[in-house]
Amino acid sequence: MNKKDKQENEAEWMDTINSMLENMDFGSITIVVQNGKVIQLERNEKVRIK
Repeated sequence: MNKKDKQENEAEWMDTINSMLENMDFGSITIVVQNGKVIQLERNEKVRIK
């Protein structure tokens, strides 16, 4: 993977993380890395009942 591809890939998952965060009040985001590359993003959201 060349430098340009790596930068495009990084921008893509950063955009995805930002989108996940915008719509979340409570929870967590897990970034799964394999061989130095982000391969999966997991969103775990909690809903608080008052």
